[in-house]
Amino acid sequence: MNTEQSQLASRTAQKLRAEGLTLEAIPSLLGFDGFIDTIYHVVDTRESATEYTRLRTLDAYGQRIVAAAGKSTNVEIVQQDVKLGGNGPIMANAMSALGLPITYVGMTGYPHLNEVFREFSERARLLPISDPALTDAIEFEDGKLIVGKHATVAEVSYDTIMQRVGEDTWHQVWQEAKFIGMVNWTMLPYLTHLWKRLQDDYPNANGPRKTMFFDLADPEKRTREDLVEALETVAAFQQGNDVILGLNEKEALQVIRALSIDVAGHGRSMIADVAAAIRARLDIHVCVVHPTEFAAAANADSAVVVTGPFTPQPKITTGAGDHFNAGFCCGQLLGCTLEESLQMGVATSGYYVRNAASPTQAELAEFLESLATEADDSDEE
Repeated sequence: MNTEQSQLASRTAQKLRAEGLTLEAIPSLLGFDGFIDTIYHVVDTRESATEYTRLRTLDAYGQRIVAAAGKSTNVEIVQQDVKLGGNGPIMANAMSALGLPITYVGMTGYPHLNEVFREFSERARLLPISDPALTDAIEFEDGKLIVGKHATVAEVSYDTIMQRVGEDTWHQVWQEAKFIGMVNWTMLPYLTHLWKRLQDDYPNANGPRKTMFFDLADPEKRTREDLVEALETVAAFQQGNDVILGLNEKEALQVIRALSIDVAGHGRSMIADVAAAIRARLDIHVCVVHPTEFAAAANADSAVVVTGPFTPQPKITTGAGDHFNAGFCCGQLLGCTLEESLQMGVATSGYYVRNAASPTQAELAEFLESLATEADDSDEE
């Protein structure tokens, strides 16, 4: 197995080095959310004014909160970072680091760009439509608690885009884009309606097929009826385009329940079967599911699983899934196989959580080569 992992990582690195420059010829459009993410750790015990021991697991945090029921408790959180956030900006920023020419339409500050997006704006074209919303991300080694303040998400609509971006500008960037990503459905209440308007106005029945990526962003708080309508709307884009639906493990299980899909088994093979079942039910190009330690994807021909470069002590976890999506989509745009695209996805995410930064093409290729070497060394042992 380690030999297979080594060969896959090496092959993917070679393809990235050989074909990576073609990403510069793929105009890309993403939207529509935008957040300011503040990252926190929770104090377990404080030794001094400057030193403390971190509460390491979400499970332990939950137990502490449950134990306070009927009483009260005090929780101290310590700020670690303030950064651009939202599924769209993080994914778009990661794709721009890998070389794609990006236009981002979203909640990056209107009428004036918010400073947290300034660096992003230096390598991508930003077309703001509202001020960003706010997210407090409390991170642990086994997960994170996301607390959102979402007042401005209600401004994201088809009409707002037409008014603030302009119909001519929007028409141009949509028509020129070869890749389109529209994400964070759960938090954007008018996104399904926006998708339907786009299908009416830009049917693309006879034009060049675009690669289109969608994610849901934890639909737990939305009704089953809303979720099914959104999935059916996503599926409708397949006519004239190649649709990729990206899900984490929790989201994938929510989707199969909403669609009344029964999948037996457990573990990695079950997740691959889930990806295949969702893809078949929606009749889309690809469904990809990314748990923490591996990822699975299915197209009409096969379903495959790739192990990720898991690290027990990440520097950051908020945005890891968006980096996976960025890497996977870049792999698909480069003409990689499903396995190679998954490898590029888990490597992009793996690099990010280790370095708290998005990799460039050269950095990602070097990281893939290091994974190949690690797999070879492990195999020899």
